[in-house]
Amino acid sequence: MDRDDDQDLLRAAAGMALEYAVTVDDRPAAPDAAALAGLAVFDEPLPATGAPAEQTLKLLHAAGSPATMASAGAHYFGFVIGATLPAALGASWLASAWDQNAALPAMSPAAARLHEVTRGWLLDVLGLPAGAAVAYVTGATMANAASLAAARDALLGRLGWDAQADGLFGAPAFDVVVGAGAHSTLRKSLGLVGLGRSRVHIVPTDEQGRLRADLLPDLPGPVLVCAQAGEVNTGAFDPFDDIADWLARRPAEAKGWLHVDGAFGLWALADPARRDRLCAGLDRADSWATDGHKWLNVTHDCGIAFVRDPAHLRHTFTAAAGYTPMGDTFDAMHHTPQSSQRARQVEVWAALRTLGRAGVADLVARSCDAATLIADRLRPELTVLNDVVLNQVLLRVDGPDGPDAAATSALIAEIQADGRIWCGGTQWDGAPALRVSVSSWKTGPDDAAFAADVILACAARVRAAA
Repeated sequence: MDRDDDQDLLRAAAGMALEYAVTVDDRPAAPDAAALAGLAVFDEPLPATGAPAEQTLKLLHAAGSPATMASAGAHYFGFVIGATLPAALGASWLASAWDQNAALPAMSPAAARLHEVTRGWLLDVLGLPAGAAVAYVTGATMANAASLAAARDALLGRLGWDAQADGLFGAPAFDVVVGAGAHSTLRKSLGLVGLGRSRVHIVPTDEQGRLRADLLPDLPGPVLVCAQAGEVNTGAFDPFDDIADWLARRPAEAKGWLHVDGAFGLWALADPARRDRLCAGLDRADSWATDGHKWLNVTHDCGIAFVRDPAHLRHTFTAAAGYTPMGDTFDAMHHTPQSSQRARQVEVWAALRTLGRAGVADLVARSCDAATLIADRLRPELTVLNDVVLNQVLLRVDGPDGPDAAATSALIAEIQADGRIWCGGTQWDGAPALRVSVSSWKTGPDDAAFAADVILACAARVRAAA
């Protein structure tokens, strides 16, 4: 290929991507059977001599695009998946063309500078400690894991053990406390860093899934407490001030570390109304984890770990070698689990600069208002199980004698088969429930009303078929 051929190919690819982006709101929320059947064209032997590049891209667009979930649209309400802001999508295209390895400033001065800028902006808009470290990783699971690894090493260090030098075999024990409603990826992260998924003290939760601080256990030594900002089904927030006070009252030799899993809920800090109502004490933690690809609406993947003392990340993740210099500035590969890494901060910078402080607050507030509208329109036809304090609505079909598990499951299947919107099922209090998550910058009052009407229509069909 020559340079002209390259340009023609990339223009064609850009045209396909643009065509998808501007039509995603007109697509079904989920692919239909024909689109799924069309994926069979990918099942071919590896070509012996290769195929023309433009032909390859055209096939990818023709067969792949119709079979995508329209999670970048206004009518997708599943898994707390955000859409993509146009500024973030454009920055993603440019960043892909740059193809920077953001591991070290020497590898990408632009990525390093944008990291420092976005670090300051994120800490400012979220009201977190000004000196905290910000580390970009793949998602909230790795943001949790990175934070918990730093916590593990810090707590063991207080007990005279260097886990990075000597590993975990023979290390002194410390306790880990989680709420009964902790997300599965938090448990996964605990297992990943060697603290165990089951070797934890589980604290009961209230009816909204909030950790009961009055039931925190009496433990003798250092303790790692994992709290939650945004219970995955209800959106509820743990009582951070009460948990931090409990930790503060402990003897000096038994001090601990408070980590907050805020995969989507941490962004409530950006909205003054919800920060005051939900987030008291959230800034007292030692580490926090969140996603940019949820409520900030940048592309996948983008997780963000915040650690109050940057030295803890540096101690845990330093990967020094003769050819990887450690400077006085932030070196991403020495503060995160990965060495090579894409420049996620480019999209975060574009999103934050385009939205501004007011825009981020408005994005959170509009999503929460849409969730409230959906809940209000569905009562009393369906039972709303949660206090709708954030962007989550938890629903169930009730019969004369209580929860109707069969009807709830049938409603979930009917909504997904209908295809105009998409939301998923969950388990709540031992029974099936429908979970509606409002995470897209596109979802406004009309879209919320549309979603509620679709759910009501599907519920009517389920009742008629019973």
